Amino acid sequence: AMALSGVRVLELAGLAPAPLCGMILADFGARVVRVDRTPRSAVATDVQGRGKRSLALDLKRPPGAAVLRRLCCQADVLIEPFRHGVMEKLGLGPEVLLQENPRLIYARLTGFGQSGQYAKSAGHDINYLALSGVLSKLGRKDENPYAPVNLLADFAGGGVLCAMGIVTALYERTKSGKGQIIDASMVKGVAYLSSFLWKSQNLGLWNRPRGENLLDSGAPFYETYKTSDGKFMAVGAIEPQFYEQLIKGLGLDSDKLPSQLSFSDWPKMKEKFASIFAQKTQAEWCSIFDGTDACVTPVLSFDEVASHQHNKQRSSFIKNDQEEISPRPAPLLSRTPAVPSFKRDPFIGEHTEEILLEYGFTKQEIAKLYSDKVIEFSVPKANL
Repeated sequence: AMALSGVRVLELAGLAPAPLCGMILADFGARVVRVDRTPRSAVATDVQGRGKRSLALDLKRPPGAAVLRRLCCQADVLIEPFRHGVMEKLGLGPEVLLQENPRLIYARLTGFGQSGQYAKSAGHDINYLALSGVLSKLGRKDENPYAPVNLLADFAGGGVLCAMGIVTALYERTKSGKGQIIDASMVKGVAYLSSFLWKSQNLGLWNRPRGENLLDSGAPFYETYKTSDGKFMAVGAIEPQFYEQLIKGLGLDSDKLPSQLSFSDWPKMKEKFASIFAQKTQAEWCSIFDGTDACVTPVLSFDEVASHQHNKQRSSFIKNDQEEISPRPAPLLSRTPAVPSFKRDPFIGEHTEEILLEYGFTKQEIAKLYSDKVIEFSVPKANL
């Protein structure tokens, strides 16, 4: 059995962060039901549906809300991704659902959180990143702050930390027998992720303007360099002994170079390193640096990463029955590892009847809900 086997999760369909949270739980064994909106003509936005089943339900109508309330009576976890106040308007707020099921973990995954000036405001990863302070640290010298796609706030500060909160609450429930509400704000989540940045301010790592520090593209030994075939190498030779191996691999003599931490020499050292890296292909640099402690690695594209020898040896990527490649769940547990589903992601409403029967609805109740257009099926059954 996987670590989360037996845990029943209801995930209300939403954008990127909540689907990741649900997929993490599904990968580690939870039975995750994605509650999709109706009508089914709505575009499916969940590309992280691995291991989930789909129930199509109209929550905006009282009979639909009543169905979810009934489902929540038997669920362990509810993941909801709406702005503050939406669930309350539907009569599905935590005070209602926890009254009916005191063991429910009610996870509220939002950008700005359940309170504060922006609680009811729209936003996206870049906005949450900005409000957390983290965005101010990202970017090169003399350039505007730069958001690294939507990985940090949406997925790391949102989906991953929400999943951690759920697992933590499930563990606590084994002792208290009680559920609780999780307020997973992406602003607070990504700020928490940046704890090292806050706590290292007195170490001198961030004393210089953005893009001129050790880890933000200021240093020549913590940078990416273009190779002769238009690819890139990543360099992270921070420690002196690693830097010495970098210098050796580049064919330079450290005695003839400025001190590694001579800030004023960093720009010209960057130019020197760039001109040297540009003289060989990525494969040639790999043959020089692989097996050393120079902290130099190839920058792999999505097309290349699954076939790299290290990743193949670790079985780091999987292929589903649609031949789609994606990362294997992490971290690896020795006794109860995640066993991800290899099936395609569910169609909206594909498992509506199956799920409702499993949660105790009768065939007659399901037929009535279908005829009233409260629920939908991916392929409507003729006998309904």
